[in-house]
Order: sequence, then structure tokens, then C-alpha cells
Amino acid sequence: MPTINIGIVAHVDAGKTSLTERILYETHVIDAVGRVDKGTTQTDAMDLEKRRGITIKASVVSFFVNDVKINLIDTPGHADFLAEVERSFSVLDGAVLVISAVEGIQAQTRILLSALQKLAIPTIIFINKIDRSGAQSDSLLQRIKDKLTEHILPLNQPTQLETKQAAIIPNDLHDPVFLHTCLEQLALHDEHLLAAYVEDERMTAEQVWSALKQQVGTAQIAPVFFGSAITGVGVKELLTQLADLFPSQTSLEEEPLSGIVFKLEKEATGEKIAYVRIFAGSLQVRSQVNVLRRMADGASETYTGKIQKLHLFCEGTTEQVPMVAAGEFCKVWGLKEVKIGDVVGEWSSQIKTLHFAIPQLETRIEAVPTEYNHQLYQVLLELAEEDPLISVLKDDLHQTIYLRIFGEVQKEVIESLLLEQHGLAVRFSETTIVCIEKPVGIGQAVEIMGEDDNPFVATIGFRVEPGPVGSGVSYKSTLGALPLSYYRAIEETLYTTLAQGLYGWEVTDIAITLTHMGFDRASSTASGFRNLTPLVLMAALSQAGSAVYEPINQFELSIPVDVLSTAIFKLSALGAVYEQPILQGDAFLLTGTIPVETTEKFRRKLPAFSKGEGVFLAQAAGYRQKEGEYPTRKRMDYNPLHREEYLLHVHHVR
Repeated sequence: MPTINIGIVAHVDAGKTSLTERILYETHVIDAVGRVDKGTTQTDAMDLEKRRGITIKASVVSFFVNDVKINLIDTPGHADFLAEVERSFSVLDGAVLVISAVEGIQAQTRILLSALQKLAIPTIIFINKIDRSGAQSDSLLQRIKDKLTEHILPLNQPTQLETKQAAIIPNDLHDPVFLHTCLEQLALHDEHLLAAYVEDERMTAEQVWSALKQQVGTAQIAPVFFGSAITGVGVKELLTQLADLFPSQTSLEEEPLSGIVFKLEKEATGEKIAYVRIFAGSLQVRSQVNVLRRMADGASETYTGKIQKLHLFCEGTTEQVPMVAAGEFCKVWGLKEVKIGDVVGEWSSQIKTLHFAIPQLETRIEAVPTEYNHQLYQVLLELAEEDPLISVLKDDLHQTIYLRIFGEVQKEVIESLLLEQHGLAVRFSETTIVCIEKPVGIGQAVEIMGEDDNPFVATIGFRVEPGPVGSGVSYKSTLGALPLSYYRAIEETLYTTLAQGLYGWEVTDIAITLTHMGFDRASSTASGFRNLTPLVLMAALSQAGSAVYEPINQFELSIPVDVLSTAIFKLSALGAVYEQPILQGDAFLLTGTIPVETTEKFRRKLPAFSKGEGVFLAQAAGYRQKEGEYPTRKRMDYNPLHREEYLLHVHHVR
């Protein structure tokens, strides 16, 4: 049976979840269409999703169109949960990008399409809400060409726009005018069609449709459909063409097992449920499987697990099965150590990867009352294991818990989860940015074994200097063979120490050389090297000095001509750096960089002063050196630069 795995993606309020509901209704999975505003939708299961009318967690549901099975992922639309959307992209055969005919292109729309194009995922554009007041058609198509992609082909057109009677008329390939339009667009990527077009050869509708399917499958062109998820207009036509245009999974059941974990859940018992996309081979109950995990440093590790239970998605629910074949989504029990992103079986070229942005905002969180902080920390660790969007840090010195997040809405989601699922009330501090440090010079330090002020039976010397941009931490030794336990103690502690530099931020783009090393075979210990390393390393870094860098976003701003000066003034006041504005039709395009710290402030102001016409797109673009006085971060341990305090703590622990 042919199987297609698709995702529905969109900016907030484009009608993505409403379209999912209408699809499930049209394919007889549900008996009535749920409403986002009433919290009755099939795929928004969390209480907060129902209350807020937004999708937070990607959810999977399946249905049939004729003899084709389609697994559908309904993904979040809010920018705070973009990582959840990107994670879903790794398992898709195709995507439906929903654009509101009323609100038009939003910043999130451009981010999503950019990610889909980067991964060459076949995409259909569905222009929703044609029945709503303010709906656009031709002008919106032109903006899509100007702002998103020139390679689109409308396969229908709306009539009675902005009315409850809004309908669609298919564009017919037997119409010479539309056939000519198709040939013009398709010939851009097909030499045979281009030659036929130039020589004015007659091409049949069937030949053109075949070429269209091929180019959709290779993500070279995006078909466009108009419709309304609320009234159902255009949805049946979308489904019919979707099953025909998107490539179905090639049968690879005889190949070695290859799949990827894209979502995790936990049962009340704490047992993990892994959502897996099978690209090749098959999974069987009671079979032993290898699970591959790629680490942040590029290395990989493998463990084995035994499949205890399998559930296959089937028409709005799941059913227990003994085996799942290539091309399917399934729920897997038995992989106790599993994490999102793990590869089940072998790595294959079909697995798409994305380097997700890391959260650049931080907030303190505490239980109310604070006596429950220990329980809160344990629960947060469990949530972080289930959801990579949550990053937890613990300051054992001050008994403070920090969360790294993407935005303010994420705070509300976490607060709701903790209260509703674990009975924990919490409060947050104000959100701050997460900076980094980089060395600015060269520094050296050494502690000699046996000297009066060195209480450890060990000698260590370090040289630190700036490393290339993006190099992270590089470490080498100029010395000969060392006892392995001592060398490991130094290296492991070195990375831990650099999590907090001179100003309390993580140190990166630093090159470290071990220049001295001495030990006594009778009395030296690995713990001695572990305790001495922070003293020497931080002394060398202090001599080199460091600068603090703040996270920045790269932005594109499309702004009406009459408010350009206002936009430039506001951007400048918020620390943005921009290029010369470029006139594009009736708007200016402004590009540049802006601090993450002020990005959201500008985004909130834009609709008011641009009268809703401004389109602002911002993506993570690295860091730049902070001007003026450097911000500091409270250390989470005893500072090795405060020698007496540090040594007192070490001796107390010992």
C-alpha cells in the first residue's frame, strides 16, 4: 500500500489546525469538524492548546485518500516552537504550507519555506480563508513570488472572494492559456520542455502533468491551491492532488533497518514511548535493535534495545501490530535509553538532518513554595528528556534553577505543564539573553608540584589563545605519554571549567595547550589533577583576558516607503546595524543584524507604525562583541580566581 508522510506548517492563525480538522472530516476519520476556538480539535490534546487555540506539540494522525495512506503531522505555528517544527521536517515526504488569504505572508511563513527548501521537501501551498473579509488572490500570488519563491503554479482560482459563497474553479491543462503558463514555468527546470517550448512543439496535457509531478517531487516547483478550511471549499481537491503529486515511499523493506526518533512521550508509569519514522527495513516486536546517537562533538555511541510493543497509526487512532514496514510512522515501547534524534538501526542517506538553533534566552524558575524546588528540578529534567526545547541548568551553590528558552510563550507552556500534570506552581524571573565569552589575548599559567601554594601532588601548565571563529574549544598537549586517568581528569575538567568564564559566560573559540604536566607515582591522584585544573586554566584565561559577545539575529524587513525613516530610527535605537535599503515595488527591503535582546521589542512595535504592512523576518546569526560595560552572570560554583575560597571548598568536599 502506498504511504505518504506529510506535515502541515504555517504561521500562527493561518488556519493550519482547522485545515487538519477539515481533512480528517473529509476522509471520514471524524464525524464532526472540531473548532480551535472551542478547544474541540482532534490534534490539539493539551489543555493549554485548547485554551489558547495554538498548537504546541506536533501530533500525528493518519487517513486514506483512495488507496493511498497518508500520515499527517500537525505542527506548531508559534515562533517559540520552531524547533518542534524543524524536528518534524526530518521525517516528511512532503509538506502543505498554509498561508492566510487575509493576513498574507508573515515572518514565520518565510522561515518555514526556507527550511523546507533547504531540505528539498516537496511543498504545496494552500491559501486559506478565501471566504473571509479582506481575502486576497492575485495580489497575494504576486507577493508570494516576490517574497517567497517565483516557482509557483496555481492549480485553481477563487471566485466570489470575501463572501460565504466563495468557491474555486480548477485551472484546466486543456485550456491553451493555462497550458502555456505551465510550460513557461516548468521549462525553467526541464531542458526537454524548454526546447519544445522554444520550438513551439505541441505538448499534451498528460505530458505537462507528468513534468509537473516530477518537479513537485524534486521540490523545484510549488503548486498553489485556494480554499477555506472552515467551509471545506477546495479541501477535497487539495487531497486528491496531494495523493497524486507527492511521491510515496519506495518499498525498502528488504534493506537494513533505518529509522529516526522524532518525538517522545511518557506513560504514567514513566515508560518511554518513541515516535519513529521507518525509512528502510522493518521493526518487529521482541526484536533486538541497535540505536545510534550522534553527540554534539561529532562522535557517536550505540546501544541496544528490545522492542516490547508497536503501535501503527490508522485513521485517527493507533492499533497494536507485530511488525511495522518501511515508510510508516509508529509508536515504539522498549527503548529505555532513547532520545529524540536517535537513529534506530543504521544511518541512511534518506534521513534528513537539521542543526537546530539553541535557545538564547534564560530565566530563573522556582517552585511556590520553594520547599518543592528539589521536586521541580527532577520534573524539569524529565520534561527536558522528553522535549529538547527545554534546557535545564542547576546552580548548586545558590540552589537556583535556570531554564534556557526560545520565548515568553514557552514560559506559559512550561508553567501550565508543571501545574496540570505535576501539581507544581512556579514563578519565573525576568528573561535575559545568554551571552558567550571569547579570549582576546594569549595567557599562560603553571602550578608546580611541591611549591608552597600548591596543595595538590600535581603539576599542570596551560597556554590559552583565541581560536578560529566557530571552532569551539580545541585542546592539545605538547607532552609525551601521560597516565590515562590523569589526562582524562584534566580534559574533562577543562570543558566543565570553561562553562563559566571571567564574566560567568561560557567560553568558546579558544585554543588550549597543555604545556606542563608532572606527577608522583606514589601519591598523585586523578582527583588532584581534577581540582588543580580550574585554578591553572582560569589564571591563564585571566592573563589572556576575554570579551563578552551577545547573540544577534539577521533580519529582513519589508516596509512601506512612507514609514522607512520611522523603521530606521526605531531599528537604530535598538542597536540594529543595516545595509542600504533596496526599493522593491512599493516597499523597501532592509537587511542587517539586530541584538536578540531587542528583536522582540521591534517585532511588537512594527504592526502599529507600519499599519500592518511591515514584514519582519529574523533568524539566529551568531554573536557580536558587546559594547560598553560587559554584562556578568552569577557563577554556579566556587570561582577558581578566588583562590582561598576555592581551596577551602575543595578541601571541605574532600
